[in-house]
Amino acid sequence: MAAAPAQKMPVPDIAAQVTHAMRVMGIAPIPRNYELYYEAYIGSNPKLTKELAALGSKATQEELDEIGMRYFAHIHRPATLETAHRNLSAQLTEILNMLRDEQHALENYNQILGEAYRNINGKSATGVELLRHAINILADATNATMTEGKERVENVVQKSFEIESIRQELDEYKRIANTDSLTRLANRRAFDERLTGVYNSEKSRHTTGLLVADIDHFKKVNDAYGHPVGDKILATVGNLIRLTVPREAFVARTGGEEFAVIVSDLSPEECQAVAERVRAAVAATPFKNSKTGINYGPITLSIGICMVSEADDPTDLYQKSDLALYCAKNGGRNRVVHYEDGMRKDSGKSWLIYRR
Repeated sequence: MAAAPAQKMPVPDIAAQVTHAMRVMGIAPIPRNYELYYEAYIGSNPKLTKELAALGSKATQEELDEIGMRYFAHIHRPATLETAHRNLSAQLTEILNMLRDEQHALENYNQILGEAYRNINGKSATGVELLRHAINILADATNATMTEGKERVENVVQKSFEIESIRQELDEYKRIANTDSLTRLANRRAFDERLTGVYNSEKSRHTTGLLVADIDHFKKVNDAYGHPVGDKILATVGNLIRLTVPREAFVARTGGEEFAVIVSDLSPEECQAVAERVRAAVAATPFKNSKTGINYGPITLSIGICMVSEADDPTDLYQKSDLALYCAKNGGRNRVVHYEDGMRKDSGKSWLIYRR
């Protein structure tokens, strides 16, 4: 008799178990919370598991978001921005209510003044007692209004400090959102914003240039030594660029191995000189593993330049700088090329081969 086929062990439905556990603990079934409890369930992050366990079954959303920001900032940052927005809205609402209270108090005070004026000037208003009574009413109303006004001023000042704190918090989130996490330079989002702004001033158009740099043969480096080594090289190159260009220059990592620099108050010749210094600095830097002695180099840059005055708009400026970069790659790499009219890509070759 043929042996009965072995029964397969059922595969645990982790998603269902995590969802059930969250429901039992009263945790809102939203994506960012699921991410936390899923990681805790599979045990990939012991510290996270320990922190969630310490919260027990009474974790608040604020506590969960605080933990989430430490472990999964890319997911939880939008929630934090929403919280900051709510706080800012609440503070502004309180200030508006204070101003309305102040308006109401002034209206009441004005009404009291009007009644006192009518009593004093009325035909029946005779005697010292009546005047004394009217003066006492005015004095009390004035003191009360001044006291309330002082308290409201203090409250408004306090709220202004709180709003400034929230504003700084939002500025920090914007800085993080506009920063490349690997090189700590500006990212493509920030670069696009800055590039758009260079055409806002007619005066700066003739003294502003765009440098687009690309690491030569970077794909070969990644293939030979792995992405961790490639990441270290990217970070080092980014730091070299930042240290070599003028302090006021805007430096960004705009792609995998591509960087961009916006320089101001420089002539075309000066822009060329800056680019040459960057190229030379990278070419002269040894890229070695201090422990193993492995040499990852030579690492070089090709750089294309275009002045703002040579392009119609931000898109045209970037395309012309990129075309100059293409010509630098096509001309042998490890060189700087300034855009000139008549430049074109070789239709017989693919630009992608020069991006590796």
